[in-house]
Amino acid sequence: MSGTNQSNVAIVDDDASVRQALARLLRTAGHSVQTFGCAQEFLQHPAIDDIGCLVLDVQLPDLNGLELQAALEQLARAPAVVFISGYGDIPMTVRAMRAGAVDFLTKPCDAQVFLNAVAQALQVDNAQRSRQRELTAERMRLASLTQREHEVLHGIIAGMRNKQIAAELAICEKTVKVHRAHIMDKMGVRSVAELVRLTEHAGADTGNSVTKKTSTEPQTHAHLCMQA
Repeated sequence: MSGTNQSNVAIVDDDASVRQALARLLRTAGHSVQTFGCAQEFLQHPAIDDIGCLVLDVQLPDLNGLELQAALEQLARAPAVVFISGYGDIPMTVRAMRAGAVDFLTKPCDAQVFLNAVAQALQVDNAQRSRQRELTAERMRLASLTQREHEVLHGIIAGMRNKQIAAELAICEKTVKVHRAHIMDKMGVRSVAELVRLTEHAGADTGNSVTKKTSTEPQTHAHLCMQA
């Protein structure tokens, strides 16, 4: 995901005079602005992920604004949307807001009201990016665990004691304690409660794979206590 300027704003409106007026207003407020005359033109933009706020007209010559909003939801990350239309009605507004729009403004709108809506949308987008960065980091930490550590992790999440995990995996309790310490260190947590919250947030598989054993593992107790 891009970490570029979070003040990037895109305007999609088929009225050139409206695009120019809004772009001028946004640039005066310090935003970086790109303009598009139709939905398809915007969808072909190679860096949609860099857009923090999308100012979107409803009436467009190809896809309408609501259809473009729906299309963007299929992307890995969509910008926050502010609708601006001269033909808005209550059902349309409700539909747009339910689909996640930050605001729905009616043309012509007050300049400060418009700038406030864009600022709010950028805040929403920034929060979304922050959550995504956090989630990506959590998943990378989970991916750094070895297969055995994942098995021990599943046991911890299931509320099993070290002795129970050891019995399920056919390894000794001392080895479980070593793996447990490695897990806590790699995941950057200090308590089981933190570990559970992090793995749930990252969408980790918390199934019963702790009970899976490979048939090729030697079954002598001495070897099992040394097993990684």
